[in-house]
Parts: sequence; C-alpha cells; structure tokens
Amino acid sequence: MLQGFYSAVVGAQQQMDRMNVQANNIANVNTYGYKAEKPAFEALMYGMLDGIDGEQLPRGTGALMISTATDFSDAHLEETRRDQDYAIQGEGFFALYNPGTGEVSYTRDGSFTVTSYQVADEAGNLEEVYYLTDGEGRQVLDTAGYPIVVEDATAEQPVGVFTLQYKDGLQHLGSGRFLAGDKNGSVWVGTSPVLRGYLETANVDLGEELSKVIEAQRSYSLVLKMVTTADEVETTINNLTNG
Repeated sequence: MLQGFYSAVVGAQQQMDRMNVQANNIANVNTYGYKAEKPAFEALMYGMLDGIDGEQLPRGTGALMISTATDFSDAHLEETRRDQDYAIQGEGFFALYNPGTGEVSYTRDGSFTVTSYQVADEAGNLEEVYYLTDGEGRQVLDTAGYPIVVEDATAEQPVGVFTLQYKDGLQHLGSGRFLAGDKNGSVWVGTSPVLRGYLETANVDLGEELSKVIEAQRSYSLVLKMVTTADEVETTINNLTNG
C-alpha cells in the first residue's frame, strides 16, 4: 500500500503542475504575441535501478510532467493603428538585442516603442540617440541584424523577421520572449511580410484551457480518492493483524 500512497501523491503533485500551466495560459489570454504551452506527461517505470555497490534504488511510480511544449500556431491580428506596432504574417520572429548582456532573444510581440540612449561619439561627447525597443531596454534588430536607430518616430521602421531552423526546445522567457540554443540550429532572415499598425494576439483557446482545468481538477480529485482508499485498506490490514 505504500506504493499506492506514493503513486497518488505524485499524481496529485503533477496535476497541480498541470493546472499551473493552464492557469498561466488563461492569465495571458490578452497578452500580445503570447504562445500557449501544452503540458506533456509520461509514465514512470515500475522497477528498480542499480545504485552504488549494487544497491537497488526505486525508479519511481505514477506519472511525471516531463515538459511543456509551446504551440507556435499563428493567432488573429488586431489593428491598433499605432505607428510602431508590427505583426508578422506567417513564420518568423522579431529579434531583440540586450545591449547590457549581448543576448539576442525572439518574440512575436511587436508592440515596440522609441527609447532614447546617451551614446558617446568619437570625441567622447554624449549625444542622444533614439532606438526602437521593446520598452524594457532591448533593441529591435533590422533586416540586416543591427539595432534600429530611429530618425522619425512616426515613420515605418525596417523591422527584421528572423526564422529559426528548429523551434522545438526554445526556452520560454518572460515578456513573451524565447531564447535559442545550439539545438535550434541556424537563424536566417525570414521572408514573411510585416504589417504596421497591427499586433498579433495570443493563440490561447480559452474554451479549451477551461476544459483542461476541469479535467485536471477531476484527475486531482481521483488521485486524492486513491489516498483515501489506500489508507482504508492499510487500516483494515492493521486491524486484522492486531486482532
């Protein structure tokens, strides 16, 4: 019965993790460029593993949420009529450069703004330069891969679109951004058109997410009943032994 307790507790914890994923999707239903996450589970193997000096270690029982896959499907484009809002029609990402760390991240959220920076010229004098940014200090890259310097805040900017060879495994960061690693392969300039004055909405299906929450709640309730049943069986066996 100890194994029954363990399987039920693990199941309850994993259903809580699953509900956290669904809750995060629901919370971002109005976040521009947000891509929904889908939890993936696998069964833990029943058996033992060989440890140090031949010691047998439990492999585990129950289920485990091994990853959260990101749904990169396109979403509805909403017209905003703002000068520096952009949306991609098709594949690709906007690229954001962090001047402090040199990190380049990718996003579908094109709600950009014009930000001023104090930059030293060749003589060491400070001058004010305006860049197109994401509003959090990261600069938007153009079609050649360079930060966009803004001369006219009302004019359309040469915002670049970049395509990654493999999207699976992109690290999901805050603010709807993704960080690519070696496993994501090459990055090249994309050909998808960019619409100015539009933003891509979240691709979260609210009805689907709510149904998944109900499903997780019922699963959580069932695994708690497993704990109760295991406790009743254990109590009955103990009473028979004591009797």
